[in-house]
Amino acid sequence: MNDPEIKSPRAKKGPPKPPFCLSIFNSPPFYLTLLLLSFYVGYFTATSNSSSSATSTSTNFSSQLQTTTTNFDNFRVANSCADPLPTDLIRETLINRIYRGASPFDNFPPPHVANTLRDRSLKGWGSKCAVFRHLIEEVRPKTIVEVGTFLGASAVHMANLTRQLGLDDDALILCIDDFRGWPGFNEQFRFINYVNGDVMLLYQFMQNVVYSNVTDVILPLPFSTGSTLSNLCQWGVTADLIEVDAGHGFMSAWSDINRAFPLLRPGGVMFGHDYFRNADGFGVRRAVNLFAKIYGFKVEIDGEHWVIRTS
Repeated sequence: MNDPEIKSPRAKKGPPKPPFCLSIFNSPPFYLTLLLLSFYVGYFTATSNSSSSATSTSTNFSSQLQTTTTNFDNFRVANSCADPLPTDLIRETLINRIYRGASPFDNFPPPHVANTLRDRSLKGWGSKCAVFRHLIEEVRPKTIVEVGTFLGASAVHMANLTRQLGLDDDALILCIDDFRGWPGFNEQFRFINYVNGDVMLLYQFMQNVVYSNVTDVILPLPFSTGSTLSNLCQWGVTADLIEVDAGHGFMSAWSDINRAFPLLRPGGVMFGHDYFRNADGFGVRRAVNLFAKIYGFKVEIDGEHWVIRTS
């Protein structure tokens, strides 16, 4: 009896194996590698496009910014004022609107401050410079607006000049100041008293006006310069001559000049002090020069003062 034939396992043949270069595409590591490669290619492509777009946007914005900052029309201050009041109605209108129809000089001084005031204290800076006479003689103003008054030295001087020139019958000087002083004011002007924390600057100003006998010419407007100038514009108050001498920094001078300018009548003149004062990096000078450049005016110098003429 013959033994059955036993085949060796090595003799068993299966289906043929694919070549290595083809079998690799069927392996999981290949697909994982392909997925990661696709992710990185997409990521870096998007980053490159985003960076290019951001650079382009930044360049366009920078270009627009450079264009707008050199356009001086962007610095113009829009002011639309009411129709001008007749000059002979300005004083009456302001007394009615601000003081309820009674002059602030009536029954002055009130008893609670009478003993705190000096008869006269006219401290000022550049308050009697020749520019005041020059401009009052030239313009012969009926209405003068003074932005920044302090104790009234320049206002009283201008009132006296209008009398000397025979203009006082029609002249009106509006003095705009909040009459609060400034931080450190108390250390420099210790002679001006306080009552319950209220500085007597307004009352001392009024006392100076009373003592100088010019209450018929000068009218105080005891509020901030910005709000007062805006309201005068809305009420139709105009002026032939405007003095700007309040804050000495660029921002305050810039605001005062731009808000005061619409009040000028045709042919009027605006002027001010501190053109040569090195406060805030010559802030007043920078504000005056920028304003003149925007509106096409020439800045003239008269002693310590700057002058801008509208004609």
